[in-house]
Amino acid sequence: MQPSRPVPVPPATRRTSRLPRSARRVQLLRAAQDVFVAQGFHAAAMDDIADRAGVSKPVLYQHFPGKRELYLALLEQQVDELSERVREAMAGTDDNRLRVDGAVGAYFDFVGADGEAFRLVFESDLRNDPDVRRLADRGARACIEAIAEVIAADTGADPERALLLASGLTGLCETSARWWLARQGSVSRDEAVSLLSALAWRGISGFPRRDDAD
Repeated sequence: MQPSRPVPVPPATRRTSRLPRSARRVQLLRAAQDVFVAQGFHAAAMDDIADRAGVSKPVLYQHFPGKRELYLALLEQQVDELSERVREAMAGTDDNRLRVDGAVGAYFDFVGADGEAFRLVFESDLRNDPDVRRLADRGARACIEAIAEVIAADTGADPERALLLASGLTGLCETSARWWLARQGSVSRDEAVSLLSALAWRGISGFPRRDDAD
């Protein structure tokens, strides 16, 4: 994720008004996202983030004791966002074809969201940090498990095989969504999701449903 040289992030207008602590935290995380995505963890500085948020550095340190803690908080937020999108796709319908559409769409929407926060999850330049790796793995596991539960319930597959199939689907979703974003414009989001959903469904639908096998 780290570019060859830092990409400047324009500072936000300095604010003097006081905000509730929760609102200030949201503001700081958004500013940190802009800076970390543009510069990577190692090149970013707390001064850059404070300037981007329009606050003094002491205000930033009131909420986060250091750059690493701020990065981890932002990463956790984004990991939870992706896993929640996938869980909602699984829970939103009983139609498995639509569930596949939803799973693929969840990844495309996460990758295509404003701010490119997906880069913190999939392209972090701090991936060797054990806490960063733990959070990223936790998010991946949550997505895989949400899909595996449906596969196991519908096909009767044992847990390990259901998890393996689900990991294949999430891998397809992530890789394809990132490929699509880098070439955005040649294929619309809806067409891309439809193409990848059709590909995934042709494989997954080949496993008989439990009620069909009885």
